[in-house]
Amino acid sequence: MLTLGTFAVGTDAFVIAGVLPSVASTMQVSVAAAGQLVTVFSLAYALSTPVLGALTAHWPRRTSLVLAMLAFVIGNAWTALAQGFDMVLLSRVVAAAGAGLYTATASATAATLAGPQRRGQAIALVMLGLTSSLVLGAPLGTAISALWNWRFTLWLVTALGAVAGVAVALRVPPLREAAAGGFAARFAPLRDRVVLGALLRTMVVFTGVYIPYTYISAVYAPVTATRPQLLTLILLLFGIAGTAGNLLAGRLADRIGPTRVIAMGSAGLIAIFLAIPWLRGSVPLALLAAVVSGVFAFSLTTPQQHHILAHAPPGTQSFVTALYQAVLYFAVSLSGALGALALQFLDARLLAPLGAAFVAVSLALVIAAARGESPASTQAACTNP
Repeated sequence: MLTLGTFAVGTDAFVIAGVLPSVASTMQVSVAAAGQLVTVFSLAYALSTPVLGALTAHWPRRTSLVLAMLAFVIGNAWTALAQGFDMVLLSRVVAAAGAGLYTATASATAATLAGPQRRGQAIALVMLGLTSSLVLGAPLGTAISALWNWRFTLWLVTALGAVAGVAVALRVPPLREAAAGGFAARFAPLRDRVVLGALLRTMVVFTGVYIPYTYISAVYAPVTATRPQLLTLILLLFGIAGTAGNLLAGRLADRIGPTRVIAMGSAGLIAIFLAIPWLRGSVPLALLAAVVSGVFAFSLTTPQQHHILAHAPPGTQSFVTALYQAVLYFAVSLSGALGALALQFLDARLLAPLGAAFVAVSLALVIAAARGESPASTQAACTNP
């Protein structure tokens, strides 16, 4: 049931990249300007999630999940009805607030139910909703936009959110987290050096991941400009590969530790991003690039959460997952702005190498942090409930 909700959230977040040309045409703005829908959604997600996570930490998890999904549904219905671009931007703020609280609470709930030994697999299962939304939701929404218009796509997202909200209300148990002390105590992770380091690496690596994804239509323009339907196939293959990469990473994180999985995934992503400028002009090679980049990009999500939850102070799991989601979407927001800037001053073929540069910086930080952690502290973190 938690996965069903993250599927709705993921469809909303990812489908926008596929409908940017349609939105730009309807609203009479440039594609770069329409891309700021991703920036605004991600920034609102990043700013609201930690605050809402702290305010609702003592609530039953089911209550938080249902109210979060209600805000998500209202926001997307507003987007579908909005006539002016300013109203579309404002509606994305409401949808983002619901999406952020839902995803953070869902991850913390899954980790609590599973226990420390199966934490990686539990988080991967919840994140399966996000990756499977790439397989089904984003390509379906893009296809609907191509057949009719992007408003029909947003109504699809609204319906998915409504179904998910009802399912969660009926099936998810009303768990409570033993919140750490008062309101100020819930912010204890912000004083933890290991948690802050993990958040910094998360922001850097996902900025790199999402620079080429946000403007995927521009990255693969040589093969999609005359064949718009090919963009749907690229999104589909990226999503299928991402789903496989996420599930594999969850199992590997439980077996060999999240740090090694993050390092391997980052190295693979750097290599494929650097190769994309030479692959994007051929349909078979572009499809191959989408598959490989999907595997490595989504092999990073679960291990990052696994690592940060392992180091969370007791009673702060919900807030830590909220911080993680906030930083991730701040990275998405930053990637949207940097990508728009790159499109204005650089060739679109350089978007993927620009992403590779950010991933390389993150990998260097991962290696440095791993050398600074003693084996004893790492083992203690792995068994922290």
